[in-house]
Amino acid sequence: MDLTTPVEDAFVTELLRTLPPGLADRARVRFCGPAGTAPVDAAVALARAATGRTRVVTVTDAVTDADETFLDDDHGGGPGRERPAGLLLEPVRSEAGVRPVPDGLVRRLRARAADRAVPLIVDETGTGVGRTGAYWAFEHSGVTPDVLVLAKAIGGSLPLAVVVHREDLVEPDRTAGAFRGNQLALAAGAATLAHVREHRLAEHAATLGGRMLTGLRALAAEFTCVGDVRGRGLMAGVELVAPDTAPDVTAHGARPGTAVRPGTAAHLATAVRRECLRRGLIVDVTGPCANVVRLLPPLIVTEEQMSAVLDRLADAVRAVDRDRPGGSVPLRGKRGPR
Repeated sequence: MDLTTPVEDAFVTELLRTLPPGLADRARVRFCGPAGTAPVDAAVALARAATGRTRVVTVTDAVTDADETFLDDDHGGGPGRERPAGLLLEPVRSEAGVRPVPDGLVRRLRARAADRAVPLIVDETGTGVGRTGAYWAFEHSGVTPDVLVLAKAIGGSLPLAVVVHREDLVEPDRTAGAFRGNQLALAAGAATLAHVREHRLAEHAATLGGRMLTGLRALAAEFTCVGDVRGRGLMAGVELVAPDTAPDVTAHGARPGTAVRPGTAAHLATAVRRECLRRGLIVDVTGPCANVVRLLPPLIVTEEQMSAVLDRLADAVRAVDRDRPGGSVPLRGKRGPR
């Protein structure tokens, strides 16, 4: 529906340059409205139009633990239930508490989806452009998606949303939306893609991210209130736990500033965020129970800055752990008296 421009051509050329040949050689690029849901809606519409089916399956923890029969025709609904129109996968489920989907599972899902003619849709909204230590997070597992959803970093800090898909998939114009392909955002996006590629920032994210995760896991070994550390590249989550209390399910989807019960894991995560801010460090809190401290350092973070991040976060966790009931009890004998 749009007339192409030299700016758009430059962006598309740079984007295709970053993609694996299996996708880039037969890809079409479409621009969507800049809202976060627009590219996902467009990708789902593409899959439905291509397959003539309607059900779209999203990979969750339930799928991770299942036997993957959810892709079969009769799963969950008896004989005759249709196969999915698409399988939607986020390589690292950031809002769910920074949960990477295991590479082995991604490969199995890719194979099963291909066998059943179910398009694989990979959402790289939060993981793309070097964030996880590869230019695209799906590259860690060695798979090639049928549809790729891109936003956020793709516009170089300006609103831009893109869907890349196999050329043989139907392309309904009604999914495009308004205000797509802003020229300024396209120029910023092309410059960003080139800068990340030329300066090997994905490799930098892998190196610094490995150091970050090692430092964060040291917290789990020291403090009983740190239950788990997980992530990939410069994308990490520190899960806070309160062993003596029930899970704080009331914090699900809580907005910033929402009160949570004292003594709960969500209360601890909020306290850690507050202590980090006092020390000049901005972190986020996410997860279904709002108990995961999320770190998303910029790809250009330096060794010195990473040391400062780890030191300030450790100091913040120490302050919160010291003030909580039972916080002075060593974990497995590794922490002495203060």
